[in-house]
Amino acid sequence: MGSTGTVLRELRGAQKSSKGVSLYSRYVNRPAGRLLAAGAFRARLTPNQVTLISAAFTFTAIAAVALVEPSWWLGILVYAGLAVGFAFDSADGQLARLTGRGGPDGEWLDHVVDCAKMILVHSAVLIAFHRSGSLPGEGWLLLPLGFLFTAVLTFCAGLLREQLGKAAVGTAPAPAATGAPVSRIRAVALLPADYGVFCLVFLLLGVPGAFRAGYAVLAAVHALFLVAFLVKWFRELKALRAG
Repeated sequence: MGSTGTVLRELRGAQKSSKGVSLYSRYVNRPAGRLLAAGAFRARLTPNQVTLISAAFTFTAIAAVALVEPSWWLGILVYAGLAVGFAFDSADGQLARLTGRGGPDGEWLDHVVDCAKMILVHSAVLIAFHRSGSLPGEGWLLLPLGFLFTAVLTFCAGLLREQLGKAAVGTAPAPAATGAPVSRIRAVALLPADYGVFCLVFLLLGVPGAFRAGYAVLAAVHALFLVAFLVKWFRELKALRAG
Protein backbone atom coordinates (compact mmCIF):
# COMPACT_ATOMS: atom_id res chain seq x y z
CA MET A 1 0.00 0.00 0.00
CA GLY A 2 1.57 3.31 -1.09
CA SER A 3 1.78 6.53 0.87
CA THR A 4 -1.14 8.95 0.92
CA GLY A 5 0.79 11.29 -1.40
CA THR A 6 1.35 8.49 -3.89
CA VAL A 7 -2.33 7.52 -3.76
CA LEU A 8 -3.39 11.13 -4.33
CA ARG A 9 -1.11 11.38 -7.37
CA GLU A 10 -2.61 8.20 -8.77
CA LEU A 11 -6.12 9.49 -8.11
CA ARG A 12 -5.35 12.67 -10.07
CA GLY A 13 -4.79 10.42 -13.06
CA ALA A 14 -8.07 8.57 -12.44
CA GLN A 15 -10.38 11.54 -12.92
CA LYS A 16 -13.29 11.80 -15.30
CA SER A 17 -13.25 14.44 -18.00
CA SER A 18 -14.11 17.97 -16.83
CA LYS A 19 -16.27 18.52 -19.90
CA GLY A 20 -19.80 19.46 -18.90
CA VAL A 21 -18.80 19.85 -15.23
CA SER A 22 -19.42 23.01 -13.24
CA LEU A 23 -16.71 24.91 -11.40
CA TYR A 24 -17.99 23.65 -8.04
CA SER A 25 -17.66 19.99 -8.95
CA ARG A 26 -14.34 20.56 -10.68
CA TYR A 27 -12.58 22.64 -8.03
CA VAL A 28 -14.42 21.75 -4.80
CA ASN A 29 -16.25 18.44 -4.89
CA ARG A 30 -13.82 16.36 -6.93
CA PRO A 31 -10.73 17.47 -4.95
CA ALA A 32 -12.62 16.78 -1.69
CA GLY A 33 -13.67 13.41 -3.07
CA ARG A 34 -10.06 12.70 -4.00
CA LEU A 35 -8.95 13.19 -0.38
CA LEU A 36 -11.78 10.98 0.86
CA ALA A 37 -10.97 8.34 -1.76
CA ALA A 38 -7.35 8.32 -0.61
CA GLY A 39 -8.48 7.85 2.98
CA ALA A 40 -10.88 5.10 1.95
CA PHE A 41 -8.08 3.38 0.05
CA ARG A 42 -5.82 3.50 3.10
CA ALA A 43 -8.70 2.12 5.22
CA ARG A 44 -9.20 -0.71 2.68
CA LEU A 45 -12.81 0.27 2.02
CA THR A 46 -14.54 -0.88 -1.14
CA PRO A 47 -16.23 1.59 -3.55
CA ASN A 48 -19.65 0.23 -2.52
CA GLN A 49 -18.87 0.86 1.15
CA VAL A 50 -17.94 4.45 0.27
CA THR A 51 -21.28 4.78 -1.55
CA LEU A 52 -23.10 3.64 1.59
CA ILE A 53 -21.15 6.17 3.68
CA SER A 54 -22.26 8.85 1.23
CA ALA A 55 -25.86 7.68 1.66
CA ALA A 56 -25.58 7.77 5.46
CA PHE A 57 -24.43 11.41 5.53
CA THR A 58 -26.96 12.48 2.91
CA PHE A 59 -30.03 10.72 4.29
CA THR A 60 -29.29 11.82 7.87
CA ALA A 61 -29.14 15.45 6.74
CA ILE A 62 -32.35 15.07 4.73
CA ALA A 63 -34.16 13.50 7.70
CA ALA A 64 -33.12 16.50 9.81
CA VAL A 65 -34.73 18.88 7.31
CA ALA A 66 -38.04 17.05 7.65
CA LEU A 67 -38.04 16.41 11.40
CA VAL A 68 -36.09 19.17 13.19
CA GLU A 69 -37.22 22.71 13.86
CA PRO A 70 -35.50 25.09 11.40
CA SER A 71 -32.60 27.14 12.78
CA TRP A 72 -29.24 28.53 11.72
CA TRP A 73 -27.48 25.64 13.43
CA LEU A 74 -29.67 23.13 11.66
CA GLY A 75 -28.92 24.83 8.34
CA ILE A 76 -25.17 24.56 8.91
CA LEU A 77 -25.40 20.90 9.95
CA VAL A 78 -27.68 20.00 7.04
CA TYR A 79 -25.40 21.72 4.55
CA ALA A 80 -22.35 19.98 6.02
CA GLY A 81 -24.06 16.58 5.84
CA LEU A 82 -25.19 17.07 2.26
CA ALA A 83 -21.82 18.45 1.14
CA VAL A 84 -19.85 15.63 2.77
CA GLY A 85 -22.27 13.09 1.30
CA PHE A 86 -21.75 14.64 -2.13
CA ALA A 87 -17.97 14.46 -1.74
CA PHE A 88 -18.19 10.78 -0.80
CA ASP A 89 -20.39 10.34 -3.89
CA SER A 90 -17.42 11.52 -5.94
CA ALA A 91 -14.98 9.46 -3.89
CA ASP A 92 -16.62 6.10 -4.64
CA GLY A 93 -16.11 6.46 -8.39
CA GLN A 94 -12.55 7.70 -7.97
CA LEU A 95 -11.75 4.76 -5.70
CA ALA A 96 -13.32 2.34 -8.19
CA ARG A 97 -11.16 3.68 -11.02
CA LEU A 98 -8.04 3.63 -8.85
CA THR A 99 -8.49 0.04 -7.69
CA GLY A 100 -10.21 -1.39 -10.76
CA ARG A 101 -12.93 -2.72 -8.46
CA GLY A 102 -15.81 -0.95 -10.12
CA GLY A 103 -18.58 -2.90 -11.80
CA PRO A 104 -22.25 -2.87 -12.76
CA ASP A 105 -23.29 -3.55 -9.17
CA GLY A 106 -21.45 -0.46 -7.96
CA GLU A 107 -22.79 1.70 -10.76
CA TRP A 108 -26.31 0.46 -10.01
CA LEU A 109 -25.95 1.18 -6.29
CA ASP A 110 -24.59 4.65 -7.00
CA HIS A 111 -27.53 5.50 -9.25
CA VAL A 112 -30.04 4.11 -6.75
CA VAL A 113 -28.60 6.31 -3.99
CA ASP A 114 -28.57 9.34 -6.31
CA CYS A 115 -32.20 8.82 -7.29
CA ALA A 116 -33.28 8.29 -3.67
CA LYS A 117 -31.40 11.45 -2.69
CA MET A 118 -33.27 13.53 -5.27
CA ILE A 119 -36.66 12.19 -4.25
CA LEU A 120 -36.09 12.48 -0.52
CA VAL A 121 -34.52 15.95 -0.36
CA HIS A 122 -37.49 17.63 -2.04
CA SER A 123 -39.95 15.47 -0.09
CA ALA A 124 -38.23 16.65 3.10
CA VAL A 125 -38.61 20.28 2.02
CA LEU A 126 -42.31 19.64 1.36
CA ILE A 127 -42.69 18.21 4.88
CA ALA A 128 -40.77 21.15 6.36
CA PHE A 129 -43.00 23.62 4.52
CA HIS A 130 -46.10 21.84 5.79
CA ARG A 131 -44.81 21.69 9.38
CA SER A 132 -43.80 25.35 9.48
CA GLY A 133 -47.36 26.65 9.44
CA SER A 134 -46.05 30.03 8.23
CA LEU A 135 -46.37 29.70 4.46
CA PRO A 136 -47.79 32.74 2.63
CA GLY A 137 -50.22 30.36 0.92
CA GLU A 138 -50.87 26.68 0.38
CA GLY A 139 -49.67 27.04 -3.21
CA TRP A 140 -46.11 26.98 -1.86
CA LEU A 141 -46.58 23.27 -1.19
CA LEU A 142 -46.56 22.73 -4.94
CA LEU A 143 -43.05 24.15 -5.23
CA PRO A 144 -41.18 21.11 -3.81
CA LEU A 145 -43.34 18.83 -5.96
CA GLY A 146 -42.41 20.81 -9.06
CA PHE A 147 -38.72 20.80 -8.11
CA LEU A 148 -38.92 17.05 -7.49
CA PHE A 149 -40.46 16.50 -10.92
CA THR A 150 -37.74 18.59 -12.57
CA ALA A 151 -34.89 16.84 -10.74
CA VAL A 152 -36.10 13.30 -11.39
CA LEU A 153 -36.92 13.98 -15.04
CA THR A 154 -33.49 15.53 -15.61
CA PHE A 155 -31.80 12.56 -13.95
CA CYS A 156 -33.78 9.92 -15.86
CA ALA A 157 -33.56 11.71 -19.22
CA GLY A 158 -29.82 12.24 -18.83
CA LEU A 159 -29.26 8.61 -17.93
CA LEU A 160 -31.32 7.46 -20.90
CA ARG A 161 -29.41 9.84 -23.17
CA GLU A 162 -26.16 8.25 -22.04
CA GLN A 163 -27.33 4.65 -22.41
CA LEU A 164 -29.16 5.13 -25.71
CA GLY A 165 -26.18 7.03 -27.09
CA LYS A 166 -23.89 4.14 -26.22
CA ALA A 167 -26.30 1.66 -27.82
CA ALA A 168 -26.52 3.76 -30.97
CA VAL A 169 -22.77 3.77 -31.53
CA GLY A 170 -22.41 0.15 -30.42
CA THR A 171 -19.67 0.74 -27.85
CA ALA A 172 -19.15 2.83 -24.76
CA PRO A 173 -17.08 5.95 -25.46
CA ALA A 174 -13.55 5.95 -24.15
CA PRO A 175 -12.90 8.27 -21.19
CA ALA A 176 -11.87 11.70 -22.34
CA ALA A 177 -8.44 12.95 -21.38
CA THR A 178 -8.43 15.16 -18.32
CA GLY A 179 -6.23 17.64 -20.15
CA ALA A 180 -8.72 18.23 -22.96
CA PRO A 181 -9.80 21.85 -23.43
CA VAL A 182 -12.76 22.71 -21.21
CA SER A 183 -15.00 25.73 -21.63
CA ARG A 184 -14.71 27.95 -18.54
CA ILE A 185 -17.84 29.83 -19.58
CA ARG A 186 -19.80 26.57 -19.70
CA ALA A 187 -18.41 25.54 -16.31
CA VAL A 188 -19.63 28.84 -14.82
CA ALA A 189 -23.01 28.61 -16.57
CA LEU A 190 -23.59 25.15 -15.12
CA LEU A 191 -23.06 26.30 -11.53
CA PRO A 192 -26.79 26.86 -10.76
CA ALA A 193 -27.55 23.28 -11.86
CA ASP A 194 -24.82 21.74 -9.68
CA TYR A 195 -26.04 19.71 -6.70
CA GLY A 196 -23.27 21.18 -4.57
CA VAL A 197 -24.59 24.69 -5.21
CA PHE A 198 -28.12 23.51 -4.48
CA CYS A 199 -26.94 22.30 -1.06
CA LEU A 200 -25.94 25.88 -0.17
CA VAL A 201 -29.59 26.97 0.04
CA PHE A 202 -30.00 24.95 3.24
CA LEU A 203 -27.72 27.43 5.01
CA LEU A 204 -30.79 29.70 4.92
CA LEU A 205 -32.99 27.32 6.93
CA GLY A 206 -32.84 29.67 9.92
CA VAL A 207 -34.74 32.32 7.94
CA PRO A 208 -37.79 30.58 6.42
CA GLY A 209 -38.63 33.42 4.04
CA ALA A 210 -35.08 33.58 2.66
CA PHE A 211 -34.96 29.79 2.34
CA ARG A 212 -38.25 29.73 0.41
CA ALA A 213 -37.03 32.47 -1.91
CA GLY A 214 -33.68 30.81 -2.56
CA TYR A 215 -35.31 27.42 -3.08
CA ALA A 216 -37.84 28.94 -5.50
CA VAL A 217 -35.10 30.64 -7.52
CA LEU A 218 -33.17 27.39 -7.82
CA ALA A 219 -36.36 25.54 -8.80
CA ALA A 220 -36.96 28.01 -11.63
CA VAL A 221 -33.35 27.80 -12.81
CA HIS A 222 -33.41 24.00 -12.78
CA ALA A 223 -36.64 24.03 -14.80
CA LEU A 224 -34.96 26.21 -17.45
CA PHE A 225 -31.95 23.90 -17.51
CA LEU A 226 -34.28 20.91 -17.93
CA VAL A 227 -35.84 22.41 -21.05
CA ALA A 228 -32.40 23.20 -22.49
CA PHE A 229 -31.07 19.72 -21.69
CA LEU A 230 -34.10 17.96 -23.18
CA VAL A 231 -33.76 19.87 -26.44
CA LYS A 232 -30.00 19.23 -26.55
CA TRP A 233 -30.26 15.50 -25.79
CA PHE A 234 -33.11 14.97 -28.26
CA ARG A 235 -31.11 16.62 -31.05
CA GLU A 236 -28.01 14.56 -30.19
CA LEU A 237 -29.92 11.29 -30.30
CA LYS A 238 -31.63 12.30 -33.52
CA ALA A 239 -28.24 13.08 -35.03
CA LEU A 240 -26.97 9.64 -34.00
CA ARG A 241 -29.90 8.00 -35.78
CA ALA A 242 -29.29 10.06 -38.90
CA GLY A 243 -25.63 9.12 -38.81
